[in-house]
Order: sequence, then structure tokens, then C-alpha cells
Amino acid sequence: MNEFFFNEIRNGNFTEVNAMLKQNPVLLHSKDQRGSSPLILATYYDQLEIVELLLNSGAKIDMKDASGNTALMGVCFKGYEDIAKILIDKGANVNEQNSMGATALIYAATFNRANIAKLLLEHGADKTIKDVRGKTALEHAEMQAVPSLIALFKD
Repeated sequence: MNEFFFNEIRNGNFTEVNAMLKQNPVLLHSKDQRGSSPLILATYYDQLEIVELLLNSGAKIDMKDASGNTALMGVCFKGYEDIAKILIDKGANVNEQNSMGATALIYAATFNRANIAKLLLEHGADKTIKDVRGKTALEHAEMQAVPSLIALFKD
């Protein structure tokens, strides 16, 4: 049943996901074979309506996958600004670190997501946090040679 549930999330089938959650609320806190929670999977596949359903149903916003990534980190990697806003508004920890020490801000810098980086900074993201290689978001932006991001982190 779990695999079907996760497939319905990937496919964006809101009606089926909602019905399955009502029938079996434990699914909300389950994980797929890669360690992703329903919320992480929904954010990764840009399923905005399902993200809202899961959050309103009590999904743990900062739950981590097998690599220590949260839903917010994933949307910073993917560039889903609307979902990033929702997660931040609902209280996602903007300074959470994964197993490699990366934060949402480091992902935004690494993948040239200037709008998301700005949003994170406006909500208290710490630009001094270093990953396991000793690199800050600014240093990741400098490695990518993105002037707009570099300027954002230097302010």
C-alpha cells in the first residue's frame, strides 16, 4: 500500500492521496524505499496541492530523507519558489543541515536560485554556516560564478 501511496503522490493524484490518508493516517509519517517522507516526495515532484494537504494533515515539516535532506532543501535544489514560500511560512527550519552540512541556502547558492536565496535570507537563513567541506553559501556562489548571488551574500 505504501508504494501505491507514494506513486499517487509522484503522479499528483490529490483525490487518491487524500482518500488514502483519511483511510490510513499513519501513511503521513511513512517513508519510501529511499527514505523520503510523503512531504519530501510531494515537494520534490512539485505537487503544490498535495504539499498543502500533507502540511494541513500534520506532516512533520523538517523530517529528513536518508541523506538528511528536508523538503525545504529539496525545493531549493529544484527551484520551486512557491513551495519554498509555503514551507517557510509553515515554519520550516531554514538553517537545518543535511549529512554533508549543506543548508537550504547552500543549495540555493549551488543551483543558482537567487529568488529562493533572497527569501531564505529574509527569513533568517544564516549565511555563515559551512558544509563539511568548509564552504559557505557565498563560497558556493563564487564557485558557480553567479554575480547576483555573490552580491546577495555579501550584503
